Amino acid sequence: MVLVDTSAWIEWLIGSPTGDALEADLPDQSDWLVPSMVQLELSKWLVRELGEDKADQVIAFTQVCQTVPLDTEIALEAAEACRTHKLATADAVIFATARAHNARLLTCDAHFEGLPGVRYVAKAAKKS
Repeated sequence: MVLVDTSAWIEWLIGSPTGDALEADLPDQSDWLVPSMVQLELSKWLVRELGEDKADQVIAFTQVCQTVPLDTEIALEAAEACRTHKLATADAVIFATARAHNARLLTCDAHFEGLPGVRYVAKAAKKS
């Protein structure tokens, strides 16, 4: 089971060099774990950057994956992750969801680097 963080989704969707590097780590659709927090962040970004049609397509894809709503157990684990790892709320929810489901977290966000169960892929430097 792999929880693909919003940052990794975005890199993959835009076809960046980082997204290409993530390709080997992306699971079969049945093994994607998608927290409702990732759906929220993705929808917000997709509508703003790529339009509502693309947002609808991607959210439809997430709904065929294993979706996870925010519940009390994950909320309490996220609060602990905020304290112990100094994560922002949304990131803590994503991290706690991965931990609660024994999933690997695939991300391009540096603040996750070094945390247990995380596969961090650094964003490729932008060419000038």
